[in-house]
Amino acid sequence: MAVELKDLTKVEDNYSKWYNDLVVKAGLAENSAVRGCMVIKPYGYAIWEKMQRVLDDMFKQTGHENAYFPLFIPKSFFSREAHHVEGFAKECAVVTHYRLKNDPDGKGIVVDPAAKLEEELIVRPTSETIIWNTYKNWITSYRDLPILCNQWANVVRWEMRTRLFLRTAEFLWQEGHTAHATREEAIAEAEKMIHVYQRFAEDWMGVPVIVGHKSPNERFAGAEDTLTIEALMQDGKALQSGTSHFLGQNFAKAFDVTYTTKEGGQEYVWATSWGVSTRLMGALIMAHSDNNGLVLPPKLAPIQVAMVPIYKGAEQLALMTEKMEAIAAELRARGISVKVDARDNVRSGFKFAEYELKGVPVRLALGPRDLENGTIELARRDTLSKETVSLEGLADRIAALLDEIQANIFRKALDYRTSMITRVDTWDEFVDVLENKGGFISAHWDGTVETEVAIKEATKATIRCIPIDAEEEEGKCIFTGKPSHRRVLFARSY
Repeated sequence: MAVELKDLTKVEDNYSKWYNDLVVKAGLAENSAVRGCMVIKPYGYAIWEKMQRVLDDMFKQTGHENAYFPLFIPKSFFSREAHHVEGFAKECAVVTHYRLKNDPDGKGIVVDPAAKLEEELIVRPTSETIIWNTYKNWITSYRDLPILCNQWANVVRWEMRTRLFLRTAEFLWQEGHTAHATREEAIAEAEKMIHVYQRFAEDWMGVPVIVGHKSPNERFAGAEDTLTIEALMQDGKALQSGTSHFLGQNFAKAFDVTYTTKEGGQEYVWATSWGVSTRLMGALIMAHSDNNGLVLPPKLAPIQVAMVPIYKGAEQLALMTEKMEAIAAELRARGISVKVDARDNVRSGFKFAEYELKGVPVRLALGPRDLENGTIELARRDTLSKETVSLEGLADRIAALLDEIQANIFRKALDYRTSMITRVDTWDEFVDVLENKGGFISAHWDGTVETEVAIKEATKATIRCIPIDAEEEEGKCIFTGKPSHRRVLFARSY
């Protein structure tokens, strides 16, 4: 099925509509018949699969194993951890009955009132409660620790205002849940995993991120500390792209998970949880793409090289295709994904626009004259530049070029992010930068929830994080003038 090439809204005209247009027209996802839920289409899912494969390898390299836990969670489990239930109560979907029946009054299918559940079930918004109820059966001794589990799953959070990939009622993610003997081990685990996310975002997605701690008001419900990676999109808004939580002993105490120490005593277990979701797809799109469509980093592009024949008649098409298949075989032998587009029902110009829209990093075009001269036209998606190059040594050139494109995409995003971090010292400066420039604002904050909430209510800007490398610096809070010991990063966000 051909993608829709026309009428892509321009970034500068309406960023939000440009994003939605691009997701749909590039064949990544679309809204479903279920309000607030999306259909991830094959091209979009192919990108997610590559993300998933890389992350899964990274998790396993750090000693984690995959498991799977139920989609349904007894409602009573949520009431055991007060902060947790308070954080998720407004987003929970609840199952109350287990059977339908034909209505005797002819009104169609209705819920059978006799099939009411003894205990209502929550459709998983996150899995801490069901997992810690399970861990109670797995842990008796220090020898059973640590437990390092990860789950790939879907979750449901009943969002009223949704946007494809960024905020949907159902989305895909992974959630790691680990159990440790000591506080120090659990903190080290949470820190390790946020840096795994940072490495993935920067080395694979080409998206620079800032690692930091969430303010107490922005922490995950039930956590003692939340670490985050914060990315900046091209409209100057921040996107929380992954989090890692030190949960202390809160869930162990809620579900009475203890272990026998080496000395024979009883201690509560220490916990972490961490996750990234299909929101990363939104970050990938918004961090790099342009008015011509997606710009994908080669490491995550489903098609890294698209090859288009230039021909007249079936005989030339067959000749060009044969040559391109030989080139493609050489590229595939190097682990490069290639598509030879020999369709004869659309023009080459349509194909060029299609691959630009879909963000394919490299496009090759081969015509009869190229074949005579031993050359081929090579186009880069990141710079939209074209050149004619020799067929000799082409595989080496493309392998090196893909690395160059990957580095260039990251460098461009990093330069933009660097230019969009502004230090301010007064409230007037803060408001001016927020309204006229956007991006991250580095400013002093007095450390109170009251001030944080007041700033959010006044400007819609939140504390995105307290950077882990933030240096001690005496100053005055931009809002209250009270003493502050370090700067934090504010931004408007998704």
